[in-house]
Amino acid sequence: MAVQEGDLLWTPRPDYVKQAQVTRFMDWLRQRKGLDFADYPTLWQWSVDCVEDFWGAVWEYFEVESSTPYECVLRNRTMPGAEWFPGARVNFARHMLRKRRPGKVAIHHQSELRPLAATTWNDLCDQVATLAEALRDMGVRPGDRVASTLPNVPESVVAMLASTAIGAVWSSCSPDFGSRSILDRFQQIQPKVLFAVDGYRFGDKDFDRRGELHTLLEGLPTVEQVIFLPELFGDPPRPTPKTRFWNEVMDRPRVSIEDFRFEDVPFAHPLWVLYSSGTTGLPKAITQSHGGITLEFLKIMTFHMNLDPESVLFFYTTTGWMMFNIVVAGLCTGSAIVLYDGNPLIPEIEKLWQLAEATGVTMFGASPTFVGLMVKQEVRPARKYDVSRLKGVLLGGSPATPETFEWFYKEVKADLWVTSQSGGTDICSGFVGASPTLPVYAGEIQTRLLGADVHAFDDAGQPLIDAVGELVVCKPMPSMPIYFWGDMENRRYMESYFDVYPGKWRHGDFFKLNRRGGCFILGRSDSTLNRAGVRIGTAEIYRIVENVAGVQDSLIINLDLPGGRFFMPLFVVPKPGQALDADLQRRVCEALKTQGSPRHVPDKIYAIEAVPYTLTGKKLEVPVRKILLGQPAEKVVSRDAMANPGALDYFIRFAEESADYSRAG
Repeated sequence: MAVQEGDLLWTPRPDYVKQAQVTRFMDWLRQRKGLDFADYPTLWQWSVDCVEDFWGAVWEYFEVESSTPYECVLRNRTMPGAEWFPGARVNFARHMLRKRRPGKVAIHHQSELRPLAATTWNDLCDQVATLAEALRDMGVRPGDRVASTLPNVPESVVAMLASTAIGAVWSSCSPDFGSRSILDRFQQIQPKVLFAVDGYRFGDKDFDRRGELHTLLEGLPTVEQVIFLPELFGDPPRPTPKTRFWNEVMDRPRVSIEDFRFEDVPFAHPLWVLYSSGTTGLPKAITQSHGGITLEFLKIMTFHMNLDPESVLFFYTTTGWMMFNIVVAGLCTGSAIVLYDGNPLIPEIEKLWQLAEATGVTMFGASPTFVGLMVKQEVRPARKYDVSRLKGVLLGGSPATPETFEWFYKEVKADLWVTSQSGGTDICSGFVGASPTLPVYAGEIQTRLLGADVHAFDDAGQPLIDAVGELVVCKPMPSMPIYFWGDMENRRYMESYFDVYPGKWRHGDFFKLNRRGGCFILGRSDSTLNRAGVRIGTAEIYRIVENVAGVQDSLIINLDLPGGRFFMPLFVVPKPGQALDADLQRRVCEALKTQGSPRHVPDKIYAIEAVPYTLTGKKLEVPVRKILLGQPAEKVVSRDAMANPGALDYFIRFAEESADYSRAG
């Protein structure tokens, strides 16, 4: 019998629970604070009922280093406007590097241009200190912006930590972003220094980025210095007079991390600027703080990923996604991290499992979309690779189905902590996720994270259990944005999170919480399907449709039409060799009706060649809906922010040819 949502798949062994990092925290709270919690749920309840006590305990437990004492934990509880640890002066990079393990590996790295290699803690720390002093010599001061288009290689980690070590504000795009997309982001922050690369290789194809560099510099007049990494062409000519090569910059007396002076900055000093997808307008320049991110990373890496100095963390990502920052955060626990730059499917789909075996990965991370490809191609890692060191799996980026969970237990390892976690670039962390002390149920996110007062709200602002609502956060968290860069009077910030439930953060995800505390993310709430007053998450549709034999991918859109009418088309990518014939349509509709409800059945099904995706692997539901309702494509989506821009052309033609959706249905 196929796995069902909610089926129990794994229960942690008693010794695993006892040794878990969150259990050690509970023991510390009992011994040091006289607080006795029976289990994770009671610990979570305290963490949101007493947010100041919780975050104060986190500060003390991790011995956060501040050159000045803080005045109080939280000066203002309102959102936005919460002021955390006023008076404290901290540095993010110091906390990422202070668990360094001399002689041990800090970064395993591989790309389509570089063979598998390792960077030791000694080398990483000295490179960070040396580059940081070089940036100081270039005139970079606290608050100056340093931008990067480097790929997912160790130099990116070094550049990030060196910049933040001296109080500069970091910002990164991956080199596969188009120049217009990069300018839409970096023009908002006016960087002083730009790290750039000559090109990259993806899927055995070379991509020359030297021309784009000139375009970027024309659009970024504030850039005074380019630090250039010759990744693809070896030893190219100097591209601009402003340019210094990476090796030139690093060719100076090595600075020991022991002698380096980290720049302590106020707790709320801007650390970095991350960006929303930018598919539906100018990307939001999400700015987070040194102190807030430091505390959040210490919490999530230790308690919710259960990392320690013996761990090895991998997540497949690019430098343009917040998951790159999360991977770097593994360093704060003393863990080694693994970077891979390239196409994970080439030369074969098992590439990442080869990498996991070679580096001894203990926490393996990827998007459910990528895992779905492995499931469909019947990849069986345990039969070919040594996964004995693997303890946990991190699924992030989109909702994970019960079948995804089950595949790991069948084809990877029976004793495995499979976690699905969800949060966002907005906080560079998670709202809901994992605890190593809790069981794993199929298709279910284990729990709400410590300090995250998350609920499902109905339209009237009332909490829901076992029903779908809006994901709402009722108490402030330290890693919430301090502002959007350049957002005068916080207007866009307020519109993004606080315009529906005053004083409470509405994240924009469709969310369900069950009675045992399990969580479900059911797609973006602004792409919610509303059929006769019943709200349906798009993830529900995809889970059913994409398990029908012959279906490779799908996109569901609901269009609200004048006169209270609606039209809900389903767009299906058939598997190679499969046509969207009457039999396949019948099987899709039958599956939706029996596994969902009659309201899940679309009005019509269309065959397409590809579903349009963002660069981070999310389906472009909202832009497609707007195009089908008659808005110009160029107004609702940036093709530079798409993984497959050509996939949009079908929907533009569809909108032009099928304007009367009452007849189309």
